[in-house]
Amino acid sequence: MTAQDMTPQQQLQQAMQANDSEAIRACVTHLHPADLAEACRDETPYAALALLSFLSAAARAATFTELPADRQRRLSELMTEEELGDLLESLAPDARADLFKRVETGRRDGLLRYLPPEEQDQLKRLVSYPEGTAGALMSPQTVTVPANYSVQEVLAVLRRHSAQAETIYQIYAVDEADRLVGTLSLRKLILARPSAPVADYLTREVLTVEVTTPQESVAEMIARYDLLAIPVVEPDGRLVGIVTYDDAMDVAEEEATEDIHRQMSIGRLEGSVSTAHPFELYRKRVGWLVLLVFANVFTGAGIAHFEATIEAYIALVFFLPLLVDSSGNAGAQAATLMVRGMATGDVHRRDWARLLGREIAVAASLGLTMAACIWAIGTLRAGSEIATVVAISMVLVVLVGSVIGMLLPLLLDRLGLDPATASAPLVTSIADIVGVVLYFALATAVLGLPA
Repeated sequence: MTAQDMTPQQQLQQAMQANDSEAIRACVTHLHPADLAEACRDETPYAALALLSFLSAAARAATFTELPADRQRRLSELMTEEELGDLLESLAPDARADLFKRVETGRRDGLLRYLPPEEQDQLKRLVSYPEGTAGALMSPQTVTVPANYSVQEVLAVLRRHSAQAETIYQIYAVDEADRLVGTLSLRKLILARPSAPVADYLTREVLTVEVTTPQESVAEMIARYDLLAIPVVEPDGRLVGIVTYDDAMDVAEEEATEDIHRQMSIGRLEGSVSTAHPFELYRKRVGWLVLLVFANVFTGAGIAHFEATIEAYIALVFFLPLLVDSSGNAGAQAATLMVRGMATGDVHRRDWARLLGREIAVAASLGLTMAACIWAIGTLRAGSEIATVVAISMVLVVLVGSVIGMLLPLLLDRLGLDPATASAPLVTSIADIVGVVLYFALATAVLGLPA
């Protein structure tokens, strides 16, 4: 393969293998920060630091921002105080605050001296906001203007400060106490008369969030109202920053990943799956698995209780895995739909009665369809009498599993617990226990065996 046929990433890899500094420098300067960050993720921490050293301060900061949190933490541990201080100085305020929180506590005071006094105060304020809130997520780099300015004066402010602003598509007008008065879109500003007061063009009804608003609520608002950014205010109305749509996308991805992990009874990982330490993966997974082992003891107890039924009709055992799996699968489906609906705001606790009625109708239809399929197999395998027991059991276990899967997330939410915990393993284990008891109890009754 010639150099012309290779992608920039392949060219970089070849240059690194050849230890060709000039070729490496040429490659990294042409790569987008996101692509270079991906290359850094695939290298050892020392090799990643070497790649970053070829970049300008601005490019290094842009690339570092694209790295996962765990890789940022590891690289910061290997940097000298001077290297880390220079990096902090080049980062945007919100990214700077994120990195500062990941740095070891003993190094923080020494790093502050690399920042001007006003930026030190800004950093201290940003890191003081609790993690997972709008204050911790926001960027303080906004274009704010006094509400009594003219359009021409606002344009002058925009020219001076646009390079440092997170976005210039919305300009925020404030009063003497920095309280938000209204917003002005860039489109309106460009079309307005230069001599007109900016107050004539302001949108006064502005959606805002407070610094303590949970970040998932902020992301939901941005998605619901199609906002490019949402202002963040203190309780007294002072504007302190904005959360942009790209920050909201990161939050949505983070929350979705966390929900998926919880649905499989996995604790929250500090970093990415690809870089997580084996012990961390073990620690996050072992708790629920051990708990579910003890929960499944009840399944065994149910089977033991109906030992006489099984001895009389050994063919019943043939259909047991099929029924138990069907119940668990139906429950997991229902739970997944509910958890996702609750996460997006489509489902609320007050809807439980309506949703229960609908789920019963759907589950009964599913159970009847599956029963019809299994009845024919059961008749050929064990006779019509047992096939009838299996078919009726199929309807019941699918119905019960689906109802459990639908109600359990709502119940956990009512108790103040995470509804995502209800999915997959937990619902499946509960459905297994109920399915076994229902199946053998029905078989005992229909086949005329002693209970």
